[in-house]
Amino acid sequence: MVSRRVILLLAMLLFIAADTFAQSEVFKSVVNNLALYKQSKDLKFLTSAKKSVDSLVKTHEDSVDLEKSVYRAVVYSSIVYIDSANKLNMPPVFFGQVTKLVDKLQADKRIYRFQHQIEFSRRCVANVFLRRGFAYMRISDFYNAIQSFQKAKKYAPDFQELNGYIAYSNNRMGNLIDATRYYNDVLKSDNANSDVLEAASNAYKAIGDTSRALQVLQKGRKRFPDDKFLLLDEANIYNNKRDYVSLEPLLSQLLDENGSNAGLIYTAANCYDHLSIFDKAESLYLRSIELNNTNFEPVYNLGVLYFRQAVIKNNHDNELVKAGQWLEKANEIAPNDIKCLQLLQLVYTKTGNQDQLEITNNKLKLLTNQ
Repeated sequence: MVSRRVILLLAMLLFIAADTFAQSEVFKSVVNNLALYKQSKDLKFLTSAKKSVDSLVKTHEDSVDLEKSVYRAVVYSSIVYIDSANKLNMPPVFFGQVTKLVDKLQADKRIYRFQHQIEFSRRCVANVFLRRGFAYMRISDFYNAIQSFQKAKKYAPDFQELNGYIAYSNNRMGNLIDATRYYNDVLKSDNANSDVLEAASNAYKAIGDTSRALQVLQKGRKRFPDDKFLLLDEANIYNNKRDYVSLEPLLSQLLDENGSNAGLIYTAANCYDHLSIFDKAESLYLRSIELNNTNFEPVYNLGVLYFRQAVIKNNHDNELVKAGQWLEKANEIAPNDIKCLQLLQLVYTKTGNQDQLEITNNKLKLLTNQ
């Protein structure tokens, strides 16, 4: 699901903050190096930017100077975000130092003067945690993925996709209640993609909340009417609930997209059968059997369909013959199926086939110990 949709937070925002810095002489070298990196994507300019900003901190007063600290945060957070392979050979503690600096600045009451810059640094840090979360997901370490995504959420609380990633990771760990709690937050907006909606629906179904799962799918299908997975999930819920009236409007699109799926065609046939739409049920049972003639259910159901038609038509010979033929085929597939043998018993009684009736009666006695 989510691993197919890795979305970084910054995208086009990278280094917008640098463009907005005042071009004072003190910070000119820092700003110029950031601008040169933006143009060339050469990491050497980030190294130069770091050297420049570090050179500005020589005394204790420098280290507590808010503006200088803001410049350091922008440069340092840019490095941890961009240099994911650590080609600049930053020490292992560097990222921890960056987060500590950003946290300290965020807590400073004067930071409103540099809100754009601190937001930039927060997003860079969030991206690093996001990247780590996806790395853990790739090796199925969902516990640490959750920890990373939650840390990312601390620095980018408005990035709603994080709730989806946390929900998905909880889902994979079997923490279904936690998963649905985060999915609830995701679903409050209309921005969830179809993968997230499908995963949310599965989580609700897993805890037995079929009604909520159905709400999610219905909402999703309004936004993504051509998504075949959401369509199939909704159809499965109706089929499992035996709500054939709700299932029937979905069948045309389902069949268009799954014309060679014997199981789905059988589901459609069964739906039309329960709605007493004989012609469609017959046609689809036959198509399902053509695709898979070893499946008992469509063969048996087709026999039942013809038997019911014979009863409706007052023992019409043609339907009774067809019923017998298909029920015999079903019996070949599942020789010990009692319901099939019992129906064959009725067919042979009505057609007066005493030889087959006796054989069937004997089989039933053996199977039912009567």
